[in-house]
Amino acid sequence: MSLHLVNSCHSMPISPIFNPSGDDAIENRSIWFGNTTNLMQLNDVRYTWSVGLYQQMRENFWIPQRLDITQDVTEYGHLTDEERYAYDGILSYLTFLDSVQTCNIPHLKGSVTAPEISLCMAEQISQEAMHNQSYQYLIETIIPSDRRGEVYDFWRTDKVLKDRCEFIASLYQQYIDKQTTESYFIALLADYLLESLYFYNGFIFFYNLASRQLMSGSADVFKMINRDELSHVRLYQKLIPEAMAIFPHSVEQIYEMFDSAVKHECCWTNHIVGNDILGITEYSTEQYTKYLANIRLKAIGLEPLYREEKYNKSPYNHLERFSDTKKEGHTKANFFEATVTSYVMSSGLTGWDEI
Repeated sequence: MSLHLVNSCHSMPISPIFNPSGDDAIENRSIWFGNTTNLMQLNDVRYTWSVGLYQQMRENFWIPQRLDITQDVTEYGHLTDEERYAYDGILSYLTFLDSVQTCNIPHLKGSVTAPEISLCMAEQISQEAMHNQSYQYLIETIIPSDRRGEVYDFWRTDKVLKDRCEFIASLYQQYIDKQTTESYFIALLADYLLESLYFYNGFIFFYNLASRQLMSGSADVFKMINRDELSHVRLYQKLIPEAMAIFPHSVEQIYEMFDSAVKHECCWTNHIVGNDILGITEYSTEQYTKYLANIRLKAIGLEPLYREEKYNKSPYNHLERFSDTKKEGHTKANFFEATVTSYVMSSGLTGWDEI
């Protein structure tokens, strides 16, 4: 099968558990459609950027129970009704996002034939699962016991969230139902949209509360999740251009998926936050979401989708300091640009500077 452009009607190959006749030589290695043994041959790698990225992901390791959120228990009772509604609904939404990622990534990983890339995706799966544990930690610690069931089932009772969840999941389900090269690319791009667009209005809500000295423990949890998600963004910013070179797609299709994602994200955020939270408006949500979409497109080599000057900047720059995770033993990540600006134990790693 040609690595220049595969046919859309071809089935997507799944790597065998063990392939004794495989060839893991650097010169013959590829992210997809390679002849891998499926052993982790990591003494030398073709995609050197993955070495630093994997190390960064490992150094990001954290445990939610080590973060103190006891003060949030009291402050939750002092939130306005609108703030509690948004807190509960956003937690439910984020639980969904990381749940489907935990389920979906293994399906995409099964066709990856470069062990260094597979390693990064394996770490991503672990982090997504741990994020779900983090949401449970927040729900079980902060939200009164008689209301926790409502939060877990928020997606069942809120039609806007239910429609949102079904839309996102359907893009993944297309690949599960029909594993073609075309549906694989759509699922891969949908992963990038989830990692690079869907979390961030939720993060903004928690940083907004923290800027008003509210729910700072929750914000600390989301700083850690935020940092992990940016490493996932970086992974897909590397994978998508590689995929664009070999999988059937059109630039128009990518723009359509981005535009649809922006509309869905704005609709949901306006529903759950609206204009009822100090510092967040429907206008700022649209500006921020389209700003994010533009920089995510630029990162994969495409022109901005939204050309008005107002979409060249974030309305939430004043909240960036609340996502600053530069503490002893941690990595600092720029919340808006998905770039890493300082590292821990990294200088000797080949390929690190290419991140």
